Amino acid sequence: MEEVWGSNPHSSTSWGPKSRVYLGRVSDFGMHRDISPDTFQSHASSFGQEAALYAESRPDYPDAAVLWALEPVAGRSPLRVLDLGAGTGKLTEALLRHAGEVVAVEPDPAMLGELRRWLPEVRALGGSAEEIPLPDGSVDAILVGQAMHWFDLDRAAPEMARVLTPGGVLAGLWNTHDDRVPWVAELSRVSDRSIRTFRDWSPEGFDLAMPRFPAIEHAAFPHAHRRTAESLVATIATHSQVLLLPEADRSALDGRITSYLRSLPETAEGEFDVPLVTAVIRGVVAS
Repeated sequence: MEEVWGSNPHSSTSWGPKSRVYLGRVSDFGMHRDISPDTFQSHASSFGQEAALYAESRPDYPDAAVLWALEPVAGRSPLRVLDLGAGTGKLTEALLRHAGEVVAVEPDPAMLGELRRWLPEVRALGGSAEEIPLPDGSVDAILVGQAMHWFDLDRAAPEMARVLTPGGVLAGLWNTHDDRVPWVAELSRVSDRSIRTFRDWSPEGFDLAMPRFPAIEHAAFPHAHRRTAESLVATIATHSQVLLLPEADRSALDGRITSYLRSLPETAEGEFDVPLVTAVIRGVVAS
């Protein structure tokens, strides 16, 4: 079921505190503060070193969020969708349930290799949001999972508009940890804010209008990720802030998170649900 906040169902007024940093028009909603473009790029390109762990450990996306993202073009047949910045295919897998044709584009060779291994039936191409290897007007929708904050939107926005058909939709999806739940909020503190949290997320960091996408809507959807203490530590280890730590610091962080999870009745033994919120923005390209 869709969960939204604010008097306008797609308003950004109730998304929590604004906490984000800008590099051009790129926002990382509070994950890395006061960093140089080189450091930002290091974070953006860090995931391939743990591509297999990423494929095994990251959460999927709820169908309700995907369907809301695709709603403006839902009547098209066959519905042609691009998963841009597809990573290891977490969002691609959900798109296969709802689109007639799916193509995935990913810049990192290791991540792309995992996508091809997990979803060999999918057409998967090397490429980036700034240089999409598709012809003009070739897709009805572009969905971006956990990646739009890494895009150079000055270059990517016109490129995404180029490959969309008239009236096509662009949507970004982010799985965020629901830090309105007390133990999750404390997990964020214990992990040195290595996890993306819902209250840190702000849709206003994404300047898509420019004026190619004149009306941007926002929505949020409850989600959960089934984990154990050990597998949640492994998931957190796939976040860029952890991937770039020196080995000793990373090991110490893993130990602190494990000790914290072992101390809680909710997470000490066996499997448990990690509360998530999937935040979504969408915009229809101007005809």
